[in-house]
Amino acid sequence: MTTAPMSGRKAQAARNDELILTAARAVFTADPAAPISAVAERAGVGISALYRRYPSKEALLRKLCGDGLKLYIEVARRAVDDEGDPWEVFAAYLRGIVDADTSSLTIRLAGTFEPTEELFRDSALASELAVRAHRRAVEAGVLRPDVTPADLALVFEQLASIKLGDAARTAELRHRYLTLIMDGLRVPPSRSPLPGPPPGEGELERRWVPDGRGKG
Repeated sequence: MTTAPMSGRKAQAARNDELILTAARAVFTADPAAPISAVAERAGVGISALYRRYPSKEALLRKLCGDGLKLYIEVARRAVDDEGDPWEVFAAYLRGIVDADTSSLTIRLAGTFEPTEELFRDSALASELAVRAHRRAVEAGVLRPDVTPADLALVFEQLASIKLGDAARTAELRHRYLTLIMDGLRVPPSRSPLPGPPPGEGELERRWVPDGRGKG
């Protein structure tokens, strides 16, 4: 069965929606108090086009967090369903959550809007799957038993707080420190090669200069 191509108007609406959501994530993870007009400006769409799709800032925040939860569920479900090597499955789960970057939304948007029943249900499912992924790793003897799912949730948030350079460098550094953390989580502890180089002095200094400018 083939999917019929969208009409020009529908295709444009879909493109606008993608632009709006990408812009909203960038705007609100930087400043949850930013006005919705900042999203329209960053997305390059008219404010009326944005309001036709999302009638309020709260509706847009709910959509962002709902999409983030669904992505988390997808990653966690893969881990729960995978019957492969227990540590490799668990490590892939950790890497998948870091790549999904859903914790950036948690850090910045938690408590800024009223959740819907659907969000509560998806949150409960995400928690259930995270517990199951954790329990499998503990029962297989590959994960320290004194580490809890709540510990891992805060590890994800700590890694999401790393933002240095462009998106590629940020991702590289997050995986560098995730690898360090995983070596400590694993039973027995391991000593894996670390992805990418450590941050240079210039990279750290640039954080203190407006607009990221500074000596390299």
